[in-house]
Amino acid sequence: MSKMIFGLEQVLSYRKEVEKVCKMEFTAAQQEFDGACERLNREEGRVSRLNTEVQERQREGITAMELQIYANFFRRKIVDIDLHRKETATLNDRMAQKRDILVEAAKEKKALETLKEKKLRIHNQDVLNKERIFLEEIALRNKGNGN
Repeated sequence: MSKMIFGLEQVLSYRKEVEKVCKMEFTAAQQEFDGACERLNREEGRVSRLNTEVQERQREGITAMELQIYANFFRRKIVDIDLHRKETATLNDRMAQKRDILVEAAKEKKALETLKEKKLRIHNQDVLNKERIFLEEIALRNKGNGN
């Protein structure tokens, strides 16, 4: 059987590499996003625990100076949490963009793989047809020779 040569093999190899790079970039963006979400959740948990602590301290009795320290700390933490939320949203957008690029790269690679498979099927059919014709010709020659 003759070997089929796919004319776009180099392009297919390139597209596979592009998809591989896009997968790595998407994975990195996803890990960054997950890390930012984790940091945000930790900060929100700390503020929640601190809020509970302040409420208990107020029940026990707290000085105005201590209350002012807590208030200043809460204001700073609220700003920090807002910054974390913005960072998380930005990373989520970047992750979505990387996902879209990955999907597009996968589609381009899949289109070439489908074309290659189609050409391979056609090639195999041609080879089988040629073999069938050759075998029929041999059979006709043998029959013609009286064998």
